[in-house]
Amino acid sequence: MSAAQLDAVIKDVQACFGAWTAETTLDQMRKDWDEVFAKHPSNVGAKCENVDAGGVPAVRITAPGAASDRAILYLHGGGYVFGSPRSHKDLGEFLSKAAKAQVFLLDYRLAPEHPYPAAVDDATAAYRWLLKSGFKPERIAVSGDSAGGGLCAATLLSIKNHKLPMPACAVPLSPWADLECTSETFTTKAADDPMVQREMTHNLAAMYAPGNLKDPLVSPLNGDFKGLPPLLIQVGERETLLGDSQRMAEIAKKAGVPVTLEIEPGQIHVFQIFSSRLDEGVAAIDRMGRFILSHTGG
Repeated sequence: MSAAQLDAVIKDVQACFGAWTAETTLDQMRKDWDEVFAKHPSNVGAKCENVDAGGVPAVRITAPGAASDRAILYLHGGGYVFGSPRSHKDLGEFLSKAAKAQVFLLDYRLAPEHPYPAAVDDATAAYRWLLKSGFKPERIAVSGDSAGGGLCAATLLSIKNHKLPMPACAVPLSPWADLECTSETFTTKAADDPMVQREMTHNLAAMYAPGNLKDPLVSPLNGDFKGLPPLLIQVGERETLLGDSQRMAEIAKKAGVPVTLEIEPGQIHVFQIFSSRLDEGVAAIDRMGRFILSHTGG
């Protein structure tokens, strides 16, 4: 790992967040968020086009060599309040290349304008659209990071509730899967995590799902994982959300779900989003690609 690479990433992120004051508008915060994560575009050379995914806007990313019949529904992070396909386009391009699949970056509705269940409804609608568009479930993967990682698990539970066919596999990255924020690592990793702290997550949770934090479709760690597809969970060693990943892996294992948990030494929250700047991000996405290929008939 290049310490210089990681230090530069952390400096950029902290400069963005540190510039926010009580007077900074939500629109400005969302703009800043997208810009800091889209600052260094990839050189994958993927084709990007806007699509209507069952009434939900999305960006379809197709890297050279991506199969036309293999799809990844990707749910971006940002605490259900920030983020967009723009902030995650870099990650999406690398993932399309690694998994040899089309990646659909979903622009689901955000809180506080659209609180729970808007995000879950949008993700479920997009999955239905993939099926109706001709993608076979055994050729579909679902993935997402942070809040999008929790939404990835919640979407699987929603798919189960609606008795839809399960996708072939899922890859939650640093999932925020307990919006009550009870994992011990919120305390034990607080000094090591330069991005995510308990006060911030409490505030975001209150905007997304006030009064509903125990609902399994809000906090999927409260759900029944029986019947879910194989999972690959990736998380950084320095994360306050490390405990959510560890708990998700344990719950999945107890439910009989094949699960692989990868804890990346020395890494921060959703380090994969910095793949154009961070060698470990590229390596992690390559492992994601191999996992998805192994389960989608690659």
